Amino acid sequence: MWLSFWRSRDRFSLDQLRYLTDQLTKIQIVNEINKDFVIEALRSIAELITYGDQHDPRFFEHFMEKQVMGELVRILKLSRISSVPLQLLQTVSIMIQNLRSEHAIYYMFSNEHMNYLITYSFDFRNEELLSYYISFLRAISGKLNKNTISLLVKTCDDEIVSFPLYVEAIRFAFHEENMVRTAVRTVTLNVYHVGDDAVNRYITSAPHADYFSNLISFFRKQSMDFNKLVSDTLTNPGPDSTSTIIAAVDDIEDNLYYFSDIVSAGIPDIGTLITDSFLVVLIFPLLFPSLRIVGDNEMQSGVVTSLYLLCCILRILKIKDLANTIAAALFYPLEAFTQSSWGKFNGHISGDGFTSKTEVSENDNLNSYDPRCSTVNAPYVPSSSGFHSAHARSQNDCSSSNLSLREVLLAYVTKGNDIEVLGSLGLLATLLQTKELDESMLDGLGILPQRKQHKKLLLEALVGEASGEEQLFSPKNSLARDGMGSELEYYHEKIKEHYGVSSQATDVGTSPLVRRFQVIDALVSLFCRSNISAETLWDGGWLLRQLLPYSESEFNSNHLELLKVSYNSCASALMEEARGIWSDFLVTVLCEEWRKCKRAMESSSPRKEWTCMLLPPHKLSSEVDVPDESSFVAGERMLELVKVFVLQHQLQIFALGKPLPEQPPIHLPGDLPVNHRAKTCGLDVSGPKPGIELSLGDAVPCRIAFERGKERHFWFLAISVGTSGWLVLAEELPLRQTHGVIRVAAPLAGCNPKIDDKHPKWLHVRIRPSALPFLDPAKFNDHGKSKTKALIDGRWTLAFRDEESCKSALLMIVEEMGLQSDEVHRRLKPLLNLEIATDSSSSSVCDPDDSSSFRTQPNSL
Repeated sequence: MWLSFWRSRDRFSLDQLRYLTDQLTKIQIVNEINKDFVIEALRSIAELITYGDQHDPRFFEHFMEKQVMGELVRILKLSRISSVPLQLLQTVSIMIQNLRSEHAIYYMFSNEHMNYLITYSFDFRNEELLSYYISFLRAISGKLNKNTISLLVKTCDDEIVSFPLYVEAIRFAFHEENMVRTAVRTVTLNVYHVGDDAVNRYITSAPHADYFSNLISFFRKQSMDFNKLVSDTLTNPGPDSTSTIIAAVDDIEDNLYYFSDIVSAGIPDIGTLITDSFLVVLIFPLLFPSLRIVGDNEMQSGVVTSLYLLCCILRILKIKDLANTIAAALFYPLEAFTQSSWGKFNGHISGDGFTSKTEVSENDNLNSYDPRCSTVNAPYVPSSSGFHSAHARSQNDCSSSNLSLREVLLAYVTKGNDIEVLGSLGLLATLLQTKELDESMLDGLGILPQRKQHKKLLLEALVGEASGEEQLFSPKNSLARDGMGSELEYYHEKIKEHYGVSSQATDVGTSPLVRRFQVIDALVSLFCRSNISAETLWDGGWLLRQLLPYSESEFNSNHLELLKVSYNSCASALMEEARGIWSDFLVTVLCEEWRKCKRAMESSSPRKEWTCMLLPPHKLSSEVDVPDESSFVAGERMLELVKVFVLQHQLQIFALGKPLPEQPPIHLPGDLPVNHRAKTCGLDVSGPKPGIELSLGDAVPCRIAFERGKERHFWFLAISVGTSGWLVLAEELPLRQTHGVIRVAAPLAGCNPKIDDKHPKWLHVRIRPSALPFLDPAKFNDHGKSKTKALIDGRWTLAFRDEESCKSALLMIVEEMGLQSDEVHRRLKPLLNLEIATDSSSSSVCDPDDSSSFRTQPNSL
């Protein structure tokens, strides 16, 4: 009989389908002898039904007439071979996915065959079988609508009492395999977005509602694992640390987006359940206590992780109640959310039927969750482990615990390390951009943008609620009325009554104007700090511009004095760079960073993702195995200084209430004197290039060996043109002995010439790279790490005929370096004179190409 299966027959014919179904009805047992036929028959039936659905309705009519679905279920019961259930699941999945006819789908879902397959006891120790089973559930969920979903549920008195597809799917919600978890989420979201009222009541009833609470408990455990990963990475960064953190961040955000998708389905009470669970399970007992202030010697990974997670929750979970409760909780002291206060939250919302007062230990949480249990475990009460250590918890009575969480954030801005500052700025910026937050909440926090204040006051004035135009246009118009906004009062009451927080919110009677000045004070203090990276300071500048987009009125005299002192200090350091190793690039880098800083300050959103606070900090070359005297270290230091100076200068302009110019106010390149060495040598503005002829009037003959034992004779020249300069080695032309051809050129700046102590005819010069290597994307990745080995400066040792020639060459270098530095000073003079710069910044034009074009060209000997 089995050989007849292979008789010649049209593969996609109705006769072939009839033959296959007829043969299946004759099978009484599935064993090793006939398993290949059964598997091939099941595969072919899927192809034929899919083909018939698109070309010939008689195919599916025969499928229904012969009750083939019933035959497939019978075959499954007969089979004891794992490969047959696997193929059967694949066959049914393919048919469901590809059937276009609603009539066909209705038939497939009727007669309880689907529910039988869903609840069948497959051996899920076979991972491949589990994968096909989950795909089968996902295929069914993809065809759900208000009509088809009724075929998969059982009802009693118009209420659903059984929904196997949903119940079986969520049993794998916390499977160790990510692909399985992702498929389960797809199934659940397809169910939620059907919008059937009876189904919604079913999934929000006990015990099925525990799934949502347990999801958040799972997310809590994931957050704790994430914190450990961040802590290990910050303590001992490795070559794969960045990629590992980014992968973990993706998992965290995927989970949050899943919660967001659940909420967007609009199921009644789900938003409230998720809000309460997030606050009670994660935010109040874990994230807030981790924001404690500890000694400088303790790794603050818990702070960074907590700040990042709060940013993600606010940015992704767009739930009004959740966002406003988080914001209102920032007014409470840290001690209100310490572990000792957890009992106040425990089981407080159990009256809603969403959580239960069940205390379990850390080892009894989701690690012990059985994915095949009939119900989902209730969320656990967090134990003492978490982001904060036992030692830190014992310090709850320290002075920092009396600070409100809002004040803790500002304390990190003024006194924290670079990562803590970045995290605090990130949370404040996220709060400011959270559209779900009421404006009175932002005003209470002191971060309501000035334009929104003016808009609110204008509306109040139009409807007669304001005190007059003087309030709208007063410099002290920061909604400084007595008391707090109604929204803030409502959420303070909710935190107290609904979540059982007994502590009182601090400085409740404080005017929003005072809080606003506290934020500005903290930001001004940040700009005066010298131990914070320029990138982080720019983020603080963005936040300040959001708060004060066009007015200088909220800077007091102390602010202005602090900013001016900081600016002057930075300007002095910049002047030193005019004689530094990279002075020839100073104007170019300054113009480029000016434009970048202006764009960053005026952008509507922060210029980067806050994920960067979790990544291992980029170390300057001076912090690794690169000598301090290296030009690479000097270049990074110069770039960092320029970024800080640009921000300080733009803050000065902003403090005066003036618009930022597109370019920094610097002088244009000047003309060269007639007797300038570059002109007497015949060198044009394009700079020295190998093969170019030039006059050797001031050149000094010397010898140098670029390879061991191969000494060559050259004529040495030091030449400067504007802010650029070079050390040139030229070979004398045989027929024109007063002229030569350039063979080698190297940067003049940073050459650090020195006559050898033992050999007065030898002159040592340093040869640094011709361009800033860390600005080259080909050599550095997006996170500032070198793709190649650390660059090392070169050295030339030039041997001259006598001591006088050697001294002459040294004086020539010193003279040209002085001319080069003087030109840099001249061009920067209007920028460094603050009064001139703020009054006539638009009259000068910055052309960054005037110095970058003088880069030394690659050459070979």
